[in-house]
Amino acid sequence: MTASTERPTRPLAVKPAGYVELARYSSLGRLWALLGGAARAGREVSLVRGDGPEVCRRRISGYSIPNAAVFLDLVKVGRELEDAFAPHPALVALLADDPAPLRAEVNAHFELRTDFSLALTARRDLIMRPEFRFTPIVRGLSDLPDDLPLDARRLGRDELHLIVQRACGLA
Repeated sequence: MTASTERPTRPLAVKPAGYVELARYSSLGRLWALLGGAARAGREVSLVRGDGPEVCRRRISGYSIPNAAVFLDLVKVGRELEDAFAPHPALVALLADDPAPLRAEVNAHFELRTDFSLALTARRDLIMRPEFRFTPIVRGLSDLPDDLPLDARRLGRDELHLIVQRACGLA
């Protein structure tokens, strides 16, 4: 058993900045189930830099969501196009208030990489810090501009909780 797969027992004293509450009145058992499920599902479970193996916080990586254009932050893409327009048919359609071609392009050539830190606080709150980004399935296959910001929109608590459960093989 490595340090990253040991069952942590010391909750975080407070919720760090950047973390989102997934559930209140959670337990060590729930955290252990999520971490164990993630390891069994083939995800990389590792210690967060600076934490000891007893601290109830782990980084989980290696889960990607295909066909995830529904999570694309269209507002940010639109703002980018106002500053630096790129003549791509999907982007021209987005400027004309039709996001369907851009979503189809993203669904065809990108997946949403979902890495996150999962932790339990002393107040028994299950919390996470998401690190979502769209990555090409095959580099160079899409003809979207390389500098176009394909970022995930701000997700709600229920959406985040479902993504964590799926990444950990529990949903």
